[in-house]
Amino acid sequence: MGAPETFDAMAIVVDLLDACRDRRMSDLLGLYDEDTTVECCEGGRFEGRRALRSYWTLRLADQPPGPFQIEAIVPEDGGIYLEYRDAGGRLFRTRLRLNTAGKIVHSTCNPLVTNDEAFTV
Repeated sequence: MGAPETFDAMAIVVDLLDACRDRRMSDLLGLYDEDTTVECCEGGRFEGRRALRSYWTLRLADQPPGPFQIEAIVPEDGGIYLEYRDAGGRLFRTRLRLNTAGKIVHSTCNPLVTNDEAFTV
């Protein structure tokens, strides 16, 4: 059994989305562990703080201004699962793995296709 969590995983997600929306790079990077890994289907795999800065610089430049719409936030063992729509209305699923200090050590992000967007034959 791991050490008890001393952080609020839901608050970390809110902080992450707020930092993204407001394009606050230093706050965004502060949520991640120094040795973090980010896997994004739209941008590849990024390891460490320098690569993370490059990843978020590109992602934030492409992000339309406006709020994120949270569809679901579900705590999981060792992390949290999030579905959200970006300001452009695209639906994404993100899984965040957190260390005992509440820093993101691994994240994966994938766009989702809704029934409205699915191609039917």
